[in-house]
Amino acid sequence: MIRLHVSFFRTCLPTPARHIITGMGATFQIAVTADFFDGAGKLMYRDIGLSVLEREANIAWRPIAPHEPEIQPEQLAGANAALVLAPRVTVHSLEASAELLTIARFGVGYDSVDVAACTAADVVLLIAAGAVDRPMAEATIAWLLALTHHVRTKDRLVREGRWHDRNGYMGCELRDRTLGIVGFGGIGRALVQLLSGFGMNPPIAFDPYLDAATVARHGARKVELDELLKEADFVSIHCPLNDATRNLIGARQLALMKPTAYLLNTARGGIVEENALCAALAENRIAGAALDVFVGEPILQPHRFGQLDNVILAPHSIGWTDEMFRDIGRTALASVVDLARGRKPNRGVVNPEIFEKPSFQAKWRRLQLGG
Repeated sequence: MIRLHVSFFRTCLPTPARHIITGMGATFQIAVTADFFDGAGKLMYRDIGLSVLEREANIAWRPIAPHEPEIQPEQLAGANAALVLAPRVTVHSLEASAELLTIARFGVGYDSVDVAACTAADVVLLIAAGAVDRPMAEATIAWLLALTHHVRTKDRLVREGRWHDRNGYMGCELRDRTLGIVGFGGIGRALVQLLSGFGMNPPIAFDPYLDAATVARHGARKVELDELLKEADFVSIHCPLNDATRNLIGARQLALMKPTAYLLNTARGGIVEENALCAALAENRIAGAALDVFVGEPILQPHRFGQLDNVILAPHSIGWTDEMFRDIGRTALASVVDLARGRKPNRGVVNPEIFEKPSFQAKWRRLQLGG
């Protein structure tokens, strides 16, 4: 188990961050989860947006230690905000949250956070809305091309000296094919824009929360899920995991897909029923899949999908880039600074109704700088 100490960070961090963390005169403290750091106490990522805090003399940050799958209440002691990568935030995590104003999820998914518990504890839940759109769209395109050109298999042919087996792996182009997008938010819209030069058919999208005019305005045609599954050559999932989307695509839905179609999931494990997908792939009832997310993460043993040749896998990081982490951190921390300064963030608030609660209003006035 990783144990980190503030004194250790003072020697390991670059000068601007060291100045921030040792600013003990600060009146607003941000706790950062330990999974941003390696065993030596150094940031594992080039940039997580901490530069946003460099000019904030009254705002400091400190690491949460040790790393726990679920944040423990004592880890948030004295913190007014928390920047959270992977750990879960539960009712238990928030048992002693009188001084905690906000949880900022380092990303856009928040299925690991108990939203109702945050609202009940007068804690604003923030996500980095918009920060992942471009990198996740790029990653999806990388996978579209890797699947259709058999990149993984052809690499293996050379490594294994099977040159002449290449005749059995003719690919296909994206040209004249149809992309179906499940969940037409920022990532799906960015994907449509980036694919505009590939000569594909007009994309189709399933999103029950958007009307047809909104979908059309962003370059796609709204359809129901069954129609999308029947028509699409690529089914790309970009919706959140919640009660409405859990096991959204199971055996019945997979049976609607073309045998030449591919499924891509960069959203969350649990949206696609894994037993049904594994069977469909093993029996070649669909052409293949690319999976970045799984039920029961982290996966610490060889996964059954790894036994299939028509699947590409990644450890929930296919879209990770230096630019993504920089932009997520900047977006999330800018919203934290807004709250600390008494300003309501203009985007990324998951539980906006909290601003109408008198108990939260009193807490916000008490904890904001100058309050």
